[in-house]
Amino acid sequence: MKIVVGQGSCGIAAGAEQVYNSISAAMADSDSFTLGITGCIGMCYLEPIVDIYDGDALVKRLVRVAAKDGEVIVSAVRSGDLSALSALEISEEDEQFLGLQTRIALRNCGLIDPNDIEAYIARGGYEAIKKALSDMSPEGVIEEIKVSGLAGRGGAGFPTWFKWNAARSNAGEKKYLICNADEGDPGAFMDRAVIESDPHNLIEGMLIGAYAIGASEAVVYVRAEYPLAITRLEEAIKQAEKKGYLGDNIFGSDFSCRMRIKAGAGAFVCGEETALIESLEGKRGMPRLKPPFPAQRGYNDMPSNINNVETFANVAWIILNGGAAFSAMGTENSKGTKVFALTGKIKRGGLVEVPMGKTLRHVIFDIGGGVRNGRSFKAVQMGGPSGGCLPESLLDTVIDYKILGATGAIMGSGGMVVMDDRTCMVNMARFFLDFTTKESCGKCVHCRIGTKRMYEVLTRITEGKGKEGDIELLEELCMGIKDGALCGLGQTAPNPVLTAIRYFRDEYEAHINDKKCPAHQCTALISYEIDKEKCVGCSLCARNCPVGAIKGVVKQPYTIDNAACIKCGKCASLCRFGAARAV
Repeated sequence: MKIVVGQGSCGIAAGAEQVYNSISAAMADSDSFTLGITGCIGMCYLEPIVDIYDGDALVKRLVRVAAKDGEVIVSAVRSGDLSALSALEISEEDEQFLGLQTRIALRNCGLIDPNDIEAYIARGGYEAIKKALSDMSPEGVIEEIKVSGLAGRGGAGFPTWFKWNAARSNAGEKKYLICNADEGDPGAFMDRAVIESDPHNLIEGMLIGAYAIGASEAVVYVRAEYPLAITRLEEAIKQAEKKGYLGDNIFGSDFSCRMRIKAGAGAFVCGEETALIESLEGKRGMPRLKPPFPAQRGYNDMPSNINNVETFANVAWIILNGGAAFSAMGTENSKGTKVFALTGKIKRGGLVEVPMGKTLRHVIFDIGGGVRNGRSFKAVQMGGPSGGCLPESLLDTVIDYKILGATGAIMGSGGMVVMDDRTCMVNMARFFLDFTTKESCGKCVHCRIGTKRMYEVLTRITEGKGKEGDIELLEELCMGIKDGALCGLGQTAPNPVLTAIRYFRDEYEAHINDKKCPAHQCTALISYEIDKEKCVGCSLCARNCPVGAIKGVVKQPYTIDNAACIKCGKCASLCRFGAARAV
């Protein structure tokens, strides 16, 4: 038997390393079972996760494991009686999280040791590049990707085959294949998980892409904030080189390719491909005017192709199983599967991969379990700070690039932030504008100044200083920025504001006209009171008020002096009777 501890960033943050060390310390040299690690399987909300295998068969999955459980686990495995672990076993409800998914990009995540190339090979790894080199021409590879309908998973949804074909068709002394792993959306961690959990899948997908376009050098541009991903990818590259899968005359063919990693400084704008190229060249990451496109003159002025991690993670599967198998999933406009990072006020947060064409409701409620703590659903932010907020009435929208675009949101790289009824949509738009304002490279006036002006207007509204015409001013600024910004950062920065106004205009009007925040989140627009009918006079709120603003007599209703109240909300959070509340 084998005990496997999940060691993705989410698991490590939850204490997986301590769990691993505890199990290791409890094992004896005479034990017949082994201990290993794997990456993130996607159920981040259940970490640390420990799997027990008998051969290749999973016999027990343990969740929310603590270091103190190490000895119990070892004792149960040693005795062969795993019933002692029932308290840690995953529930049937939580098993649906994976059971309702179709995993292609994530097919190996959480199932193999990311530090062991042999584990990847055992699951068919490097067979796709071998097939491409022995049985397919570069044009044949591109045609198979065309048949698959694979579109770029970084956000734009541009046909992958078209970019590959353009890079192959343009002449150059040297060609480059670049992986954009500069995942910067708040709440998005798909690319990080793939690199940490299945780095050889990325390498193989990139090798196939390099062969298709005629590139002899491949570069992974990954943000420096992903140290574990970088470490595991570095090790994977070394292992692939040692096996002869990277380097000269791969699998005895005429194809040679080397791969290296570039750690980016974490600028959000470097997710835009031309800004990424500037950064690769040692310059400040700022977008270039297009044309020329990277396929014409990219890195070092040579033909270059850029795709993101998830895009490359699908390539080996497509080559092995055929483009038609991939295109059989999804919709007319959007083929295959898509990975989403479910975050926010969701019961089951983590990584989800589903076929295109499924609804937002399916992902959020059937897989994610809906909103946690019994709260009601209010909105979902699709596509990160460049995306849009969609209300409950659009939960049955299908996952499709074109259909989602019509709502004002975007697919983006796959961030899906769920919000409950306590979320202020004005403040949420302000939060994303704060992010894009700070991340703007400043090259074009519309983005540099326009986003700042929008942020200032939104701040004024949340502070109770909104005035008539502010909504129209925001809309005017949004359209000006979308039309005038140079790159995708500025062109999509207004999306959170436009969708919030479109679907939650009443909240904007309440902030401006009534000087009220319906969600009771904007401090300047709320006050606290104690309902005398509900107050039992327990004095808990008074004893914990940091400024002594709550007065009263024990067993009699208390009152709040609003002149002294600093609106910290502690009274409302502590009151067990619902008497203290924001109004």
